[in-house]
Amino acid sequence: MPAVAVCRKANLADVEPLYNMIEGYARRGIMLPRSRAVLERQVKDFVVAEVDGEVVGCGSLCKLGEELVEIRSLGIAEGHKGKGLGSMLVEQLVEEARRQAIPKVMALTYEVSFFVKNGFAVVDKEIFPEKVWTDCVNCAKQHCCDEIAVLKILD
Repeated sequence: MPAVAVCRKANLADVEPLYNMIEGYARRGIMLPRSRAVLERQVKDFVVAEVDGEVVGCGSLCKLGEELVEIRSLGIAEGHKGKGLGSMLVEQLVEEARRQAIPKVMALTYEVSFFVKNGFAVVDKEIFPEKVWTDCVNCAKQHCCDEIAVLKILD
């Protein structure tokens, strides 16, 4: 029987798998690390993808203003990539932005083609001063950022 994937809101029981997944990406320099304490405080902002009861993907929304949210900490465990789980997570996060009546969803990414496939357009990251002043000022890559900004305008 094929594995069944479920996308749901994260809860406190998910903090450890979230931490481990994000930490794995952070060690490779492709995601900002998040402490367990931060994840506990922000768990309500996360969605997870589960396969057979195991958390194999995650993503979160961070409100950067009244009209802008960012998708962050989007990741899929090795062995589960390429199965549509990332798109499922992005779809749920975009729906959450719609529920909150926030018209713009952005991300900074190395996976441009994934986001384009999911309806985002490449944009100049300088159009997001909200992002620059909340997170980028504390980032080691602040002056040599190689991530690409993508944006989806919701109708």
